Amino acid sequence: MSEPATNKQTSSAPAAARASSQAPIELDLEQDVAQLTATLMNIESVSGNETALADAIERALKDYPHLQVHRDGDAIVARTVLGREERVILAGHLDTVPLPTLEGARGTVPVSWEGETLYGRGATDMKGGVAVQLALAASLKAPARDITFIFYDHEEVEGSKSGLGRLFRNCPELLGGDFAVLLEPTDGTVEGGCNGTSRYRVRTRGVAAHSARAWMGKNAIHAVTPVLKILADYQPQTVDVDGLAYRESLNAVRITGGIAGNVIPDFCEVEINYRFAPSKDVAAAEAHIFELFRDFEIIRTDGAPGARPGLHHPAAASFVAAVGQEPKPKYGWTDVARFSQLGIPAVNFGPGDALLAHSDDEHVQAPAIRTALSTLKSWLES
Repeated sequence: MSEPATNKQTSSAPAAARASSQAPIELDLEQDVAQLTATLMNIESVSGNETALADAIERALKDYPHLQVHRDGDAIVARTVLGREERVILAGHLDTVPLPTLEGARGTVPVSWEGETLYGRGATDMKGGVAVQLALAASLKAPARDITFIFYDHEEVEGSKSGLGRLFRNCPELLGGDFAVLLEPTDGTVEGGCNGTSRYRVRTRGVAAHSARAWMGKNAIHAVTPVLKILADYQPQTVDVDGLAYRESLNAVRITGGIAGNVIPDFCEVEINYRFAPSKDVAAAEAHIFELFRDFEIIRTDGAPGARPGLHHPAAASFVAAVGQEPKPKYGWTDVARFSQLGIPAVNFGPGDALLAHSDDEHVQAPAIRTALSTLKSWLES
């Protein structure tokens, strides 16, 4: 068991935000959870810059002798070890997307308050959820279920950098459990499972020529017109998986081609993102896309399977009942898929509207954070 820290100190959010880079930032995990959210947000943690926040969280958690605390890079695992029959995992990522560049944007750092509305980067995705985890870690000294709290880095970037993936590789013995809750923003309802995601590059090739003598070449950009028509005409499916309706999508997300303003392009590439229901695996998704674009050169560049809802598991069912709202599907990909691959049923549940994530107006309502905390606390104690 980790040794408890001594001489615990606390500070307000603004003080924490302005602390010198040489001075340790102290967190008060027992303050109002909405204020704790503001404190966390003020410690800028764009992907790759999570160390200061991870340091502060590690110090704070080590102050509680009922927790075993382990650190791997900028990921932290804190566990109760009470011998309960069931273990629940509560997980959340520490990083955010980059700060907005638009002048006057409120979804930035430091935070701002407007009544009970908290504005700033990470307000919804997902410092409110992380604050709820920390408040629960501090307050639940003898819960009815053993709990593993996971705080990890590099979620908002490519999967190969994921701190959660690194934890699974380096210390899988700390991550076992019967049921997991990922505190991504869901507006306070349960979102089961998640869609899978894959990316592809469809290429066309031509013949370069001077644009004044275009008939001597073959325009590769013009040649992607059929690719764009396939995408424009595509009718995405809605697939029922274990009682939840997952809406798929297929879209061009980037197009590149051409080398100069007076050259007929000899190469063009369309990047495509396919979001597919969790009833498919990556291979099935790939087969579908390759059939659609069978007349073109195509490669898959990335792919991650989704996760089935897992709502029939007893722990999941009891949690859904405790939340008291009809569960919904998660259309985006989240790390519930990593837990699902290990055979651990997982759902998404957290404060904040996911539609505001990454926006220049990112914000969260303080009552929503407090409600998420009380809901989880009541369930974990029951």
